[in-house]
Amino acid sequence: MTGIITHGEKRLVLVSGRAHPQLAADVARELDIELLPTTAYDFANGEIYVRFAESVRGTDVFVLQSHTTPINEWLMEQLLMVDALKRGSAKRITVVAPFFPYARQDKKHKGREPISARLVADMFKTAGADRLLSVDLHAAQTQGFFDGPVDHLWAMPILTDYVRTRIDAERAAVVSPDAGRIRVAEQWAAKLGGVPLAFVHKTRDISRPNQAVANRVVGDVEGRTAILVDDLIDTGGTIAEAVKVVLDAGASDVIVAATHGVLSDPAARRLTESGAREVVVTDTLPIAPDKRFPQLTVLPIAPLLARAIREVFDDGSVTSLFDGVA
Repeated sequence: MTGIITHGEKRLVLVSGRAHPQLAADVARELDIELLPTTAYDFANGEIYVRFAESVRGTDVFVLQSHTTPINEWLMEQLLMVDALKRGSAKRITVVAPFFPYARQDKKHKGREPISARLVADMFKTAGADRLLSVDLHAAQTQGFFDGPVDHLWAMPILTDYVRTRIDAERAAVVSPDAGRIRVAEQWAAKLGGVPLAFVHKTRDISRPNQAVANRVVGDVEGRTAILVDDLIDTGGTIAEAVKVVLDAGASDVIVAATHGVLSDPAARRLTESGAREVVVTDTLPIAPDKRFPQLTVLPIAPLLARAIREVFDDGSVTSLFDGVA
């Protein structure tokens, strides 16, 4: 049967939604299997239909979907796939969501707001998911929203290995784009050999989405290559402002590194004009040609996802993939 690895009585199946077919193909290649044949299409009124072409009874199924635009459509498709697998008597269902949908809505800022990330986790559970696997959650406490095991993967080793080849560590500094991500920046600094640490002080109006004002750099970046690190880049406004503030503070140049390249308009233009030497992301999300720009470097996430899937399937240790960084 295609798309299946067999270990004794255990059988691994990889299925994918339609959001990011290239990533699905890359993960399947890393696992040395084929994707399970799946029929998926939209009805005239926008409803989604899915069906798997082969039996999944008794299998350990991993359902991969990248939550890119239109995010609500891809979320619904993944939920339907999980439901179909549950009704098809799959033994265990793991939702693989490299970029967790609604992750930024993980708490209430004001009254009468939803906690959308919790709702998404509840929907996955209700649909029939036994386990979640995601990369660089916006807030680590989101793991507690799902009633079951959550494997929180880190792209940091992929990003730091690449960035290390692009800098002189003696003349570098890691910069957090805000005080809230200092812990991640500290881990970056340690991975790069103990380079200095700084952060950008910024203010945000919680009533205005995707808008923040970068004010000043706290820490020494004078004459150094500043490595601005974040979990995601959406419209690019925060990062572009941070690049300019860091350059104004005396940095010789700037490299931006983030796991998730959401890159909503006008991110490509903002980042092109920001003054950053390079912007490095992974391919947890598809990046269309019109979102690409000369300074952009995209690193593959498929090897990490495949290794984590194998560890889960073999009942191994996902944490061991990250040398204790978790």
